[in-house]
Amino acid sequence: MKSLIDIMDLSVRELDELTDTALDIIAHPDQYAHACEGKKLATLFFEPSTRTRLSFEAAMYELGGHVLGFSEAASSSASKGESVADTAKIVSCYADIIAMRHPRDGAALVAAMNATVPVINAGDGGHCHPTQTLADLLTIRREMGRFDHLTIGLCGDLKYGRTVHSLVNAMSRYEGVRFLLIAPDELRLPEYVRRDVLDAKGIPYTVTNDLDGAIPSLDILYMTRIQRERFPDQSQYERLKDSFVLTPEKMARAKDKMAVLHPLPRVNEISVAVDQDARACYFRQALNGKYMRMALILKLLSQADGAPAITLPEGLSGDHRCKNRRCIVQTEQELPQRFVSSDGVWRCVYCETAAE
Repeated sequence: MKSLIDIMDLSVRELDELTDTALDIIAHPDQYAHACEGKKLATLFFEPSTRTRLSFEAAMYELGGHVLGFSEAASSSASKGESVADTAKIVSCYADIIAMRHPRDGAALVAAMNATVPVINAGDGGHCHPTQTLADLLTIRREMGRFDHLTIGLCGDLKYGRTVHSLVNAMSRYEGVRFLLIAPDELRLPEYVRRDVLDAKGIPYTVTNDLDGAIPSLDILYMTRIQRERFPDQSQYERLKDSFVLTPEKMARAKDKMAVLHPLPRVNEISVAVDQDARACYFRQALNGKYMRMALILKLLSQADGAPAITLPEGLSGDHRCKNRRCIVQTEQELPQRFVSSDGVWRCVYCETAAE
């Protein structure tokens, strides 16, 4: 594997190996202090970020490497109209590995197709955020001691929440996992995720908008922010933004060993009073993200030489264009459009949106 674009790029064995490496880094940090000496990580953040960008930078520094890059699109040649493809080619001349966040769905795939060094997707629009899922997995392992036979509640923005989509994909590969999908009707988990992942694998799930009723049965409660920046209609955001608020009163109904996760940033969906509860894991989760990114950087750099470049899969092409207005093909017009079939539905290879 040369790049990480989607959590499904990693097998269960590779997920377990990354988790084991992260745990070893935690136990023996001195043994990894020079592992990336002489290597450079480029952080290309076209979208605001605190945790993810600083976590990548801290990971590389603690491995003995160096960091270069930018923290907003205005600081890059994107402000002059440079394409993601060209940026990836240029940055490959200066860095050994790239971590990129971009507001366009599919941008990380385009970067990986054009870079000559490994690319890590640090979030592409509302599509995928695989390294957040790695942080989630390490947190689950450290808090629960296992990945199997867990009841997981996903609460909040399940439609636009890229962290949710990636976590469903990852945890669906473990035995005995059950999901409670807690969201307003307008922000439910996309139908294609339910059909292609949960239904296809026979994984039990319940769709509800009742957090109070769901919480007593949960081993893990994964809270998410209602994301203002993902809403095309701001009046809808204002109506939905306070749909769920986790409070100490709600926590009193939960299991003694339930773990509360959140990809952060938090707005008001978790009361600050919950922070004192031992079951609140979201700040430990952020720290775990650094360790998993250290493990991932080590893995990708060790496999960089001779790894095949990412190419588009075979599928439907021609004059068809993706209709998702957040897809990278809308701004980079010369990209080859391609659709692949999933259970009879043709989906854009960049953003997974169904073709009309």
